[in-house]
Amino acid sequence: MNLFWPGKTRNKWIRGLEDEYLNKIRRMGHCSIVPTREARGLSEKEKGRILSTEAEGLLNHLDMGYVVCLSDKGRSMTSAGFAEFIKQLHIGPHSCVSFVIGGYHGLEDSVLLKANTRLSLSKMTFSHEMTRVMLLEQLYRSFSLIQGRKYAK
Repeated sequence: MNLFWPGKTRNKWIRGLEDEYLNKIRRMGHCSIVPTREARGLSEKEKGRILSTEAEGLLNHLDMGYVVCLSDKGRSMTSAGFAEFIKQLHIGPHSCVSFVIGGYHGLEDSVLLKANTRLSLSKMTFSHEMTRVMLLEQLYRSFSLIQGRKYAK
């Protein structure tokens, strides 16, 4: 399983949580975070260029496997439903599963079109860095449920 997003996480507290959940997930299976090209040095007025630059970096990695893009217009699931979704992906024909989180402005349509599934973590809006941690936490929770482990609530 691979997680792709533009740039590295700058907030050290959030990065610490990412590392914590990533290490927990890796004890149960393979998981990699792959930061891709981030648009830098552009103003807010250049949203289109920001999205296309970041899309280019993401699309370079999404040529195979099952792709899940996080989107505010995506499918909502409960934690148990998400665990079942992950379980089905792993017992299905998908040897490679990629989760994609956009940058500050989200994902360009060209990336969303690559998605086999669009997933929404909440109807609320969160920063892209917080979304990264929330996805990792839900993946850890899912693997714990799948493997019958207790998860501290």
